[in-house]
Amino acid sequence: MQTELAPEFKTTLEGQEAEAILRKCVHCGFCTATCPTYQLLGDELDGPRGRIYLIKQVLEGKQPTRSTQLHLDRCLTCRNCESTCPSGVQYGHLVDIGRKIVDQKVPRPALEGALRWTLKEALPSPLFGPAMKLGQSVRGLLPAKLKAKVPAARPAGAWPKRRHARKMLMLAGCVQPAMAPNINSATARVLDAAGIEAVVAPSAGCCGAVKFHLNDQDGGKAEMRANVDAWWPQVEAGAVEAIVMNASGCGVTVREYGHLLRDEPAYAQKAARISALTRDLSELLPELVPLLQPRVKAPAGVVAYHPPCTLQHGQKLRGGVETHLRALGFDMQVARVESHLCCGSAGTYSVLQPELAYALRDRKLGHLDRLGPTIIVSANIGCITHLQSGSAQPVRHWVELLDEALAPA
Repeated sequence: MQTELAPEFKTTLEGQEAEAILRKCVHCGFCTATCPTYQLLGDELDGPRGRIYLIKQVLEGKQPTRSTQLHLDRCLTCRNCESTCPSGVQYGHLVDIGRKIVDQKVPRPALEGALRWTLKEALPSPLFGPAMKLGQSVRGLLPAKLKAKVPAARPAGAWPKRRHARKMLMLAGCVQPAMAPNINSATARVLDAAGIEAVVAPSAGCCGAVKFHLNDQDGGKAEMRANVDAWWPQVEAGAVEAIVMNASGCGVTVREYGHLLRDEPAYAQKAARISALTRDLSELLPELVPLLQPRVKAPAGVVAYHPPCTLQHGQKLRGGVETHLRALGFDMQVARVESHLCCGSAGTYSVLQPELAYALRDRKLGHLDRLGPTIIVSANIGCITHLQSGSAQPVRHWVELLDEALAPA
């Protein structure tokens, strides 16, 4: 796809990157078939191909409108289109560039702007944890819409105290420790059972995705730099062999630190090293399974697994969780229909686009329920909370299931 950049974009790194991405697009339309919003709305402008044309027009100098902004807002950034694209178009990077430019040119209504500002400032804030605890304490009194965003409180369990020669850094994250603290402690216990010590750098926080994808890209990059600074002393000293992510949304973002900070001389090499060391927890399973197998007693019943988009499309990791947990005796099943489609969570999407988000949630749960599960598992706190809001079955992280199946050493 040929494009002639407007003068204001010709000399910018973002404009040049967007032009290179657009050049790969052959307008084949394969992406439309796997786009969740196109499946729901049937509008070409609510699919990747249509959004690419909107971004192309803006880069060529056409003034975007409120309609342009709405079509880009409706994109989940699930990156399913990237898995489908035969040309390797990096749509996720392109839509981030397009949204930033459009937001600079199209003012948002006051209430909408206030909601987006509140989300990007509140979710990574140290005050989010106390606010979540307060919400959980009065959860039964909350209106249904708010209650759906406040998971029932569950104990985290003990953090392992043993020390091991093998160490891996783990990102505690911003919302996960408050919403589901057991995910992190279960991860630490599973790694401990395999002779690996999980290390958390206290000054590391939000991966930067929340602000970055809400078009505060400078704020998101500031959080990325803070994490690089927090991890670098141990990385530089060779004290850790990997940075483990148990939230696939954080994982896909940290894997891109090297790309996102590539033009910053003080951080480019460090960020690239951080990205190279980043591993999703599922990538450790081939090593963990033989070590844990003697201690695992898998419970009976079907486990319905929803692979998050950030795992299967963002990180291109498919099949690992269900394959390796089956080897440990779990009856892992993936939806027979549309297992590749987004559940509608997508970070803050379920708050900003609730109608579409809940339609996708119910569609996803319908496919999972046909498996007759005793429990639903996923690998992302957003997916877990979103699916739980519409399901009577418990929805957990798969590492919690594995942790509970481990017999004491």
